[in-house]
Amino acid sequence: MKVSYQKAGVNINEGDRFINLIKPMVKRTFDKNVVSGLGNFGAFYKIPRGFKNPVFVSSTDGVGTKLKVAIEFGKHDTVGEDLVNHCVNDIAVCGATPLFFLDYFACGKLRSKVAVDVVKGLVRGCKKNGLSLIGGETAEMPGIYSQNDYDLAGTILGIVEQKKILGKRNVKAGNVLIGLPSNGLHTNGYSLARKVLLKKYRLSQHVKEIGGSIGNELLKVHRSYLKEIKLVTSGIKVNSISHITGGGIFGNTKRVVPSSLKINIDWRTWKRPEIFSLIQQTGKIAEQEMQNVFNLGIGLIFIVPKSEVLKANKLLTKNKIKHYIIGNLTK
Repeated sequence: MKVSYQKAGVNINEGDRFINLIKPMVKRTFDKNVVSGLGNFGAFYKIPRGFKNPVFVSSTDGVGTKLKVAIEFGKHDTVGEDLVNHCVNDIAVCGATPLFFLDYFACGKLRSKVAVDVVKGLVRGCKKNGLSLIGGETAEMPGIYSQNDYDLAGTILGIVEQKKILGKRNVKAGNVLIGLPSNGLHTNGYSLARKVLLKKYRLSQHVKEIGGSIGNELLKVHRSYLKEIKLVTSGIKVNSISHITGGGIFGNTKRVVPSSLKINIDWRTWKRPEIFSLIQQTGKIAEQEMQNVFNLGIGLIFIVPKSEVLKANKLLTKNKIKHYIIGNLTK
């Protein structure tokens, strides 16, 4: 028997078919600064004009074990949007405007229908956030992944005027924390959530407490806060912003707060989505562990001077953006 690449598990023709299927979708994300599209060894993007002292801001991330939920539930068109939104938030909280995105899709066996659904989510996320999806990599790797498994990661690049970079340098005692709600777990804590919930429930099972199936609840899209960040930072003085991902509210907010300050959270100021109560009660998980792992219903935190709180409240209320005063900083 003759040995071939395809018999070894890699189908070049299927890879070419996949690229041809996604090209029209991806091109719809291109803006005027994209110099080269898909096909070259690298992607080209012109530096936007209008910056006096521009600084690039970049971030790389993955979707994590939320992918296992998508694979087992058979729904693949949201995880790409999860990835884009997560990366957008990571650089937007630094003050950056997103420019372009690169993705990495690896699988055991390339199935164009599944892969196209994943790209649909990437494209949707890029279009909503004004990003160009200018390149990526598709890798078929039998022996590394099982036939049904795949992994997804992405890299984002944005730009910010140096004097407008947000960080911890302006954060002071007395600053107030304004929280914006999450859509649920976003893309964090899924190893624990799956271990707890899937021992008792099927992904397709309707659960009264959450008003739907476990699968649909766990696949709710990680929310993008780009529009809210642009609105608030253009309307009031913001000292810093925290994107609540793995590590919870404390673990992420301390990254943008000087170590000399104490973060005080009033956990009674918002109602947690029911999915967190279901996870905690089903797994008998300690409250401290819940706080360390999950966002618990708060996906983004603005850190603002106390003098700006009233103005922030008016701005957010006027634009119908749900928000909560969840704490402050003290020495």
